[in-house]
Amino acid sequence: MTVAGTPAVATRVGRPLLGGRRFSLDWVGVLPFFAYVGIFLLLPTAVVGIGAFFNADGSFTLDNYAHLSRSYVFKATITTTLLSLVTALGGAFFGALLAYAIVTGNPHGMLRRLVVSASGVLAQFGGVTLAFAFIASIGSAGFVYLFAQSHGFDYYAHGIWLFELSGVALVYLYFQIPLMVLVFLPALDGIKPQWREATESLGGNTWHYWRYIAGPILFPSFIGAVLLLFANSFSAYATVNALINQGSPVLSQQIAAAISSEVGAAEPGFAKAIAIEMIVIVTVVTILYTLLQRRTARWL
Repeated sequence: MTVAGTPAVATRVGRPLLGGRRFSLDWVGVLPFFAYVGIFLLLPTAVVGIGAFFNADGSFTLDNYAHLSRSYVFKATITTTLLSLVTALGGAFFGALLAYAIVTGNPHGMLRRLVVSASGVLAQFGGVTLAFAFIASIGSAGFVYLFAQSHGFDYYAHGIWLFELSGVALVYLYFQIPLMVLVFLPALDGIKPQWREATESLGGNTWHYWRYIAGPILFPSFIGAVLLLFANSFSAYATVNALINQGSPVLSQQIAAAISSEVGAAEPGFAKAIAIEMIVIVTVVTILYTLLQRRTARWL
C-alpha cells in the first residue's frame, strides 16, 4: 500500500505478521456440514467398501465381488434398473406436464403455491406409510376396490397386481411425479418470454420455438431430472419391501436378504459388495445429473 503524498513510501498494512496469505475463518461455517457428511455418508461408505474385501475369517478376498455374478443378483440388478427407468421416465413425463401447467398460470397465484407445497410434501412421502396408504385404498380390501367391485369393475380380476412390480411402479410414481415438479420447475421458470416473441417475429411458430429454442435448452435439464428420479427409485427399499416381501426382486432387498439369511453369517462381505454395486451406480448417475445441471445453468 502506498501512502498518499509520498509515492516512494510503501507500507505493508493488512499483511500477515509472518508473511504469506491471510488466514481466513470463512470455512468455519461449513464445518458442521462437513462433519455431518463425513460421519453419516463417507465413514459408512468406507466401512462398507473395506468390509466387502474381507470374509468371515477376516481374510482378504475378492469372492464377495465375484458372487455378484450369481443369477439372482444379476436378475435383481436388471429388475431394479428397469423399474427405476420406467418410474423415472413416467414420473418425468407427467411431472414435466404438471410443471408446465403451473408455469403457464399466474406465477403468484394460489394454485401454484398450493401445488408446489403439496409436491414438497408428497415427494418425501414414502416407505411403509405410502405402501399402507395404497393397500388401504386400492388394495384387495381397500375402499376404492370394494366400491369399484360393487359397481361391476374388478381391476383385480386377473390377479392382485398391486403386490407385483407393476403395482410397485404405480406406487413409486406417487412420489416421483411431485419430485419432478420441484426439480423441473426452476428450469421452466428460466425460459424467457422474449424468446418466443423473437421466434414469432422471425416467422416461426410453436413447433419451431420448441424444436430449436426451448426444447434444446430444457432437454439437458429434463434428462438430468430423469437421472435424479432414477437414483431416487433405485435406492428405495421400505416401500417395495412392504408390498413384495418374498423373492427379493430388487437390489436393496438382496442386501437385507444377504444380512438376515442363514448364509449371511458365513458371507458378511457379500451384502457389502451388493451395497457397493448400488453406490457405484447411484454415484455415476448423480455425477451425470450434476454435469447436465451445469450445462443447463449456462442458459438459465
